[in-house]
Amino acid sequence: MHPGLLIARRVHFKEKDGKNISRPAIRIATAGVALGIAVMIISVAVVTGFRNEIVSKVTGFGSHIRISNLDSNKSYESAPISVDSGFINAIERMPEINHVQKFATKPGIIKTGDAVNGVVLKGIGRDFDRDFLSKVLIEGKLFNPGDTIANDSVLISSNIARLMSLKTGDKFVTYFFQNKIRVRKFTVSGIFRTNFQEFDDLFVVTDILHVQKLNGWDSSQISGLEMTVKDFDKLDNTAYEVYLRAANHFDQNGSSLMSKSIKELYPDIFGWLSLIDTNVWIILILMIIVSAFNMTSGVLILILEKAQFIGIMKAIGSRNKLIRTVFVVQSIFITSRGLFWGNLIGLGFCLMQYFWHLIPLDPVNYYVSYVPVNISIWHILVLNVGTLSVITLMMVLPSLLISAISPAKAIKFE
Repeated sequence: MHPGLLIARRVHFKEKDGKNISRPAIRIATAGVALGIAVMIISVAVVTGFRNEIVSKVTGFGSHIRISNLDSNKSYESAPISVDSGFINAIERMPEINHVQKFATKPGIIKTGDAVNGVVLKGIGRDFDRDFLSKVLIEGKLFNPGDTIANDSVLISSNIARLMSLKTGDKFVTYFFQNKIRVRKFTVSGIFRTNFQEFDDLFVVTDILHVQKLNGWDSSQISGLEMTVKDFDKLDNTAYEVYLRAANHFDQNGSSLMSKSIKELYPDIFGWLSLIDTNVWIILILMIIVSAFNMTSGVLILILEKAQFIGIMKAIGSRNKLIRTVFVVQSIFITSRGLFWGNLIGLGFCLMQYFWHLIPLDPVNYYVSYVPVNISIWHILVLNVGTLSVITLMMVLPSLLISAISPAKAIKFE
């Protein structure tokens, strides 16, 4: 065992007699480290939880990447595309693509009694990934799109259900305006809630066959393709590869295609998430700096208290490097104790919030009804190792004071 480590253990873990003047400073330094790591763990867990929740909800309705007609405008009355199976298979074979599905949209007006509300029908087929709809469904059940005959069942949001006084099993009439007024009657199969006002106030999920018939399209014509990626961190690169494939391809009717990522479709939301990420980095840096300065002051007091010990060590031939190692190792022991309590506090809070949702939020402003947390062992390890490394490096500075201590004066000091 290294002599510095052996001496540090003997000095640090010896029985305390209650007369050490450095003890209050060490306790403050330990508390500072504990508070810092607890705040960092909670901050990272909350921010990554927010990101995961919001991205999952946005992509649940909009996917990660969308291919549509180049002539389409920002309205939901889109120009159709007609892509062959070869193009779809080529997209599906891309390494970073997880799933590809067809969709079609059609705006309309729901009328029940005296209530009227504008909506957008989003038509889905049997290839649609229904995992997201299963998670946000709060009443009723999902429907199965038909093969050749359209299913009249639909999913509506809780907002639309409340506004139109609808519940599962109810039937309602929807009007569509094109060259002439068309009327369709639907049955509420289920009610969902995403807490995204843009989705909950607007979308009605229906069979894609209904939308194709209302638009006067054949079975090969759709509003576009939606796809999800395997790794969201690689979304930009994957979206660019999809863009190159779409830009160099014409559909069966000679129409040009375009692709956009979810970040391009919803820039405000992802700009907000980026701003939150920046705030967390600021918090992490400040917490590490505060913890390091608390430890620096504690170690300085400890060095001054152990002046006589340092003098004796120098008198028997110990080098400054060995003595500095003793105090740096002691600072590691103190920091480790603070990290232990900080992890206990931070993880304890995150687990309570994860299971019991102690802190609620206004879903109108935050898109979720409670503070979401994401507990990642990798994040926790990085925070602990990073904090311990930074504090240990900074402890080299106060340990340089040891070189200025004279053995003759220090041994006389009491």
